[in-house]
Amino acid sequence: MKKIKTGIYGGSFNPIHNGHIELARQFLEKGGLDEVWLMVTPQNPWKKHEALLDDDKRFHLMQLALKGETGLVAKDYEFHLPRPSYTWNTLKELSKDFPDREFVLLVGGDNWAYFDDWYHYQDILDNYSVCVYPREGITIDERTLPEHVSVLHAPLIHISSTDIRRRIQNHQPIDDLVPKVVAEEMERDGDYQGE
Repeated sequence: MKKIKTGIYGGSFNPIHNGHIELARQFLEKGGLDEVWLMVTPQNPWKKHEALLDDDKRFHLMQLALKGETGLVAKDYEFHLPRPSYTWNTLKELSKDFPDREFVLLVGGDNWAYFDDWYHYQDILDNYSVCVYPREGITIDERTLPEHVSVLHAPLIHISSTDIRRRIQNHQPIDDLVPKVVAEEMERDGDYQGE
């Protein structure tokens, strides 16, 4: 039986924005995937950062943002795993819980640059396909990539969660950076106002 090809796109999504969503769409389409699971990474208890919204709130905003998006699914899977979250552990658990799926990991070029520092990085490369999306200022030589690693050829997206948080603090508009429903919810709840 053919497995459901599922992309894993993890991150803090602090907050989720239009760039994340567009990248997930590109990953879905150009990666030949059946679905992309956007997975909110839990807050690391040892590196608590005031700017990081509560896990459940970030997941809720993601659910709002992805409503009506075909093939893009919000997941809080890592919330239920031991912490800190290591990608290798997450992928192993996913494969065990969803044997009908083949998982493909999406990483940014900035993360790929030090991928060999990741926990069990060789096991990830030996057992899963990895798709790397370029980041500005990071050069990826496709000729040197391992066998199951590919590059996602998608336009560079110039939106960052850091910039969105800064704009909120400075009372600047973010309407063109995040889905309308996300902007309304964050404004109503005063998210990122008190940093």
